[in-house]
Amino acid sequence: MDMPTNYKPFSIVEVRFKGSRKEFYHNNDNIYLEAGDLVAVETNTGGYDIGHVSITGELVRMQMHKRHVKEADVVKKIYRRATPADVDKWKAAKDLEWETMHKSRTLALNLNLSMKISDVDYQGDKTKATFYYTAEGRVDFRELIKKMAEAFRIRIEMRQIGMRQEASRLGGIGSCGRELCCSTWLTDFKTVSTAAARYQNLSLNTLKLAGQCGKLKCCLNYELDTYMDALKYIPDNVNVLKTEKGDARLQKTDIFKRVMWFSYPGEESWVPLPIKRVKEIQQMNREGVLVESLGEIVEVESKPVKVLDYENVVGQDSLTRLDEQRKNKNKQKNKNKNRPGGEQQAQRNDGNNRQQQKPNRPDGKQGDNPNKQPGNRPQAKPQPQAERAEGVQDGQPKAEGVNNNRNRNRRNNRNRNRGDQQQRNDNNPSRPE
Repeated sequence: MDMPTNYKPFSIVEVRFKGSRKEFYHNNDNIYLEAGDLVAVETNTGGYDIGHVSITGELVRMQMHKRHVKEADVVKKIYRRATPADVDKWKAAKDLEWETMHKSRTLALNLNLSMKISDVDYQGDKTKATFYYTAEGRVDFRELIKKMAEAFRIRIEMRQIGMRQEASRLGGIGSCGRELCCSTWLTDFKTVSTAAARYQNLSLNTLKLAGQCGKLKCCLNYELDTYMDALKYIPDNVNVLKTEKGDARLQKTDIFKRVMWFSYPGEESWVPLPIKRVKEIQQMNREGVLVESLGEIVEVESKPVKVLDYENVVGQDSLTRLDEQRKNKNKQKNKNKNRPGGEQQAQRNDGNNRQQQKPNRPDGKQGDNPNKQPGNRPQAKPQPQAERAEGVQDGQPKAEGVNNNRNRNRRNNRNRNRGDQQQRNDNNPSRPE
C-alpha cells in the first residue's frame, strides 16, 4: 500500500512490561520496530529498562486517546533495540525475582509489618527493583527498606496495589474455566456493587459472586446494561396480584422472555403470565376491582434434551467377546455329545487335547513346566558322556514306555497287513503265488 508523500509516521510507541504495565515512548531515531521486539527504554530514575513493543503506528494514537494521554505528556524515549548483552542481563535479573520476593517477605515478617509482598519487578539493568504489596492501611516500611537495601544491594521502590491489581499480576483461572480477565485484557477496573447482582436476579451468595481477589467479579458489569434495558418493560411493585381466588404472589421473573410466575397460598404450582396481562390486573387492583382469575396463561416451552451420539472408538469389540468364544466351544462340545457315539468321540478328542497340551515325560509322568509348548517333546539337558551313552541316543532321551508302545503298534500293523494279504490270496486262487 502506497502512503501519501506528505505522510509522517507516528513516532510514539507503546511498550509492555511485566504485569500488564504499559507505557508510551518516543521513537526519535526512527528505529524500525514491530510488535514483539525487545527494546531498551529510558526510566524515570536513571538507567534503562527492557520491554516488548506492543503497538506501533496510528493504533498508538487511538490508545492514547482512549487512556486520555496527550503527546506532550510523553517525555521518555527509546534508546535502541535490545542487544544480546542487554537480553542476558535482563534474564538474569528476572531469575532473581522469586528468591528476592521470599527474602523480602521474611524481612517484613521479622519486623511484624501487616503487609503482604505479592510481586517483585527488577529493572532491565539490574540496578533497581519495585516491590508490590497489599495492606489494609498505611504501613511504615522505612526500616524494611533499609534492611532490603543492605541485603540486595539495589535501589528499592515500594508500591501499594489493590486486591484486583494483585490478582491481575499473579494471574489464575476463574470459575468460568478461562484465564482471569484482569490478567489478559481488562485494564480499567470499574467499581462493582451488589445492585448489579440484584438487577440480574442472581442469588446474593458472596462465595459465588466473589472472584479470586476477594472482591465482586468484574464480569457482573458486562451484561448489566442489557439487563437495565430489558427491565424497562417489567412493571414495578408487582409482588401481589389480588383475585377472587386469593392473593397471587410473585415468585420469579424472566426478564428477557417477559414472563412472570405467580402462585397462590397453599399451592405448589406456579402460574406464568405475560407482562401485558400483569399490567392489566395491576391496573384493575388499583381501581379496587378483583379479577376472577389470573386469566391468560403462557405456555412455557421447554427445550428437548439433546441426546449426544457417540462412536465406539474400540470398534465392534466388547468386553464379553472372550466369553462368547468360550460359549461357542462349549456348544460345539455339547453337539458332539448329542450325536450317536458322541460321548466316546468327545472323550477321545478331549484325551487327544490333553495329550497334546501335556506331553509325556521320559519317566511316564506329566510335566509341570509352564514354558513348554503343546506337542513338543521335552528338550534333553546336556549330560556327561558316560550317562549319555546309557540313557541318551542321538541327543534324545531314551523313553522305555514310549518306545515299547511304538514298537507294539508297529508289530500289530505288520501282522494286520499280512493277514489282509493272505485273505486276498485265498480269494484269488488263480493268481500265482
